[in-house]
Amino acid sequence: MTISSQPELNLIIYLITLAGNTLISVTIFISPALATPMYFFLSYLSIIDGFYSSSIAPKMIYDLISEKSSISFIGCMTQLFAEHFFAAAEIILLVSMAYDRYIAICKPLHYMTIMRRPVCVSLVVAAGIVGFVHGVIQTTFIAQLPFCGPNTINHFICDLIPVLELVCTDTHTLGPMIAANSGSLCLLSFCMLIASYVVILHSLRKHSSEGRRKALSTCISHVSVVVLFFVPCSYLYVRPMTSFPIDKIVSVFFTLVTPLLNPLIYTFRNEEVKKVIKKLLGQIRSDTN
Repeated sequence: MTISSQPELNLIIYLITLAGNTLISVTIFISPALATPMYFFLSYLSIIDGFYSSSIAPKMIYDLISEKSSISFIGCMTQLFAEHFFAAAEIILLVSMAYDRYIAICKPLHYMTIMRRPVCVSLVVAAGIVGFVHGVIQTTFIAQLPFCGPNTINHFICDLIPVLELVCTDTHTLGPMIAANSGSLCLLSFCMLIASYVVILHSLRKHSSEGRRKALSTCISHVSVVVLFFVPCSYLYVRPMTSFPIDKIVSVFFTLVTPLLNPLIYTFRNEEVKKVIKKLLGQIRSDTN
């Protein structure tokens, strides 16, 4: 496994990612002002981003610092499962957040009736179940394949394409089947998100200019996160099973930069979240003094 990168920079990005996502999730959990379905989903998005980055970044940073890039077969399969578990859970959660925005904008009078807490909890649980099933399917398919020869991949993570290149049997049929599990989930969910926002934008024509501004403000943050997640996802899995030199750069962006940007996008574009965070930090400073 060979990568050219800077461990210090990766470590800084990882620590900021953990700090940012932890701050958002804790702030939402302890603040009554943010006790709405939108922030409920955001808190779990931050948790998933933190775990997703943690399933990959520490091992990568350790390998760069120690200059030893090895991993056991069990460790590789564990990393593969964790990556696809958290990624699939995030996809379902992003779809749930789009559904929440659709109800809030298109059916505002029924919002509190439809988006009750049990419904929100069920959607989060469904995200976890889908992520677990997706991860098990991917790991089971890969683990049962025969491996031989030099078990060396030119990558920093045990992902589908680099691991499939180590298989001793013909993968022209099996490879696309395994990739379709990720590619179809990614592509289908992305199409659902696009369709939901087409409906939302069409509905906004009936709102006042002030109503459109507020609605678009909340939607832009979600759309930005969707683009940051699904563009790399589509590139990696909705394509032929062949490695390209740029794959490692896209994977670094997908596993380190995207989880870092998600909390920043929601924080800097949301005045309500910023006010609560400032209040929380002010209380912490006053308590320490």
